[in-house]
Amino acid sequence: MQLTKEEQAILDGSQGEVMSKIMRTMIEIGDIFGAERFVDVTHDGHIVTSMGIPLLKPLYRTMQEIIDAGIKTKFKFTADPRPIDYENVKCNILDKLVFSKIMYGKQKDYEIQLNQVGLRDEDAFSCACYSPEMNNIPKKGDILSWAESSAVVYANSVLGARCNRNSGMIDLFGLILGKVPEFGLLLDENRKANWVIEVKTTHIPEAQILGSAIGIAVGDGVPYIKGLDKFIGTKLDDHTCSYLKDMGAASASNGAVGLFHVANLTPEAVELGEKLIKSDAKTLVIDDEYLQKTYDNYPILWKNKNAKPALCFIGCPHLSTEQLNDWTNKIFDNLIRNGRTKVTCRTILCTSPAIAKEFRKTTQFLKLEAAGAKLTSICPLMYLNNPLTHSRPIMTCSNKLRTYTAARFYREQELLDIITGKEK
Repeated sequence: MQLTKEEQAILDGSQGEVMSKIMRTMIEIGDIFGAERFVDVTHDGHIVTSMGIPLLKPLYRTMQEIIDAGIKTKFKFTADPRPIDYENVKCNILDKLVFSKIMYGKQKDYEIQLNQVGLRDEDAFSCACYSPEMNNIPKKGDILSWAESSAVVYANSVLGARCNRNSGMIDLFGLILGKVPEFGLLLDENRKANWVIEVKTTHIPEAQILGSAIGIAVGDGVPYIKGLDKFIGTKLDDHTCSYLKDMGAASASNGAVGLFHVANLTPEAVELGEKLIKSDAKTLVIDDEYLQKTYDNYPILWKNKNAKPALCFIGCPHLSTEQLNDWTNKIFDNLIRNGRTKVTCRTILCTSPAIAKEFRKTTQFLKLEAAGAKLTSICPLMYLNNPLTHSRPIMTCSNKLRTYTAARFYREQELLDIITGKEK
């Protein structure tokens, strides 16, 4: 990489040994991926390492080195969700022992470190940091130092910012330097589509399954999606953004998509249209049959495939305000329709602390509580990483959660029918 005089001075130790180590690490990352220079970060950060897992000893040592050197990030940052919430996500004695002593025993200590380095505030924990309520929304063209696959793909695609799929600590180092190596999705050429996805379904495809189908097909490619605007419109309103949030999360977890374009909708597609499509781009047609095959191929990891569900998680990534209200209404109304008053199994809706705080002030929250459901701001994936949960029949309508845990995926309507007791 070609360094400026300032960057070379940092590498040579002008700002101390720790800053020199951070600069050296970022140069090596840049060299690995063919970057020629650094570019300035222009917006607040988001980091993926939010959980205090005792095994991550190198993480805590590095954080302490940074703190002892008096270093803080140049940009404040949000972080992925906390892993536990005993008040709203029920745990038995054995679960609590595993969480508090084995899995997340360093949580309190690590959060102190995060605050010392540059965490925005005590409520800055959400995978959907880009929601209006979380107030971490980059503009088109902003250069980011973010990690978290669903956040990165949303920022690149829906907001038109520029960020690579960074790993833990690399996200933080970029925020400390205020610079990131210029490669990958920061470059115009790499933001062009090498896949054309033609959506030819008879009705709006479920976002989680469409994203899954795209991710499985294109891997780490850049898809240009045609035909979807017919179903979700050409305005990035709350409903459309929620749809793209879930679709993007599924494409990033079932594949490795860091950027997608939707014709007539996402910023770069509106600006450049089909100029974004590479001449040698591959084409994939997704119709009703294709989506059904995708769904049918999901493995069921329950020991007893016919077991009665014991737990349901909704909201991975975290639900938007619109989605939270929509799910509350659907659960409450369907319970009444089915002649029931409470959900049939423990049902937990996940959203950001900022959204949860405001929602708890509304009559909608009273409806959710009356239905027997709970509201939390944890990461359900971190909760289900507890090996004790693997033997329990847990369901979700999140393709990301299905991919990384033993939870069973259901379409949204199927899941709603189960938790509200609709007879088959």
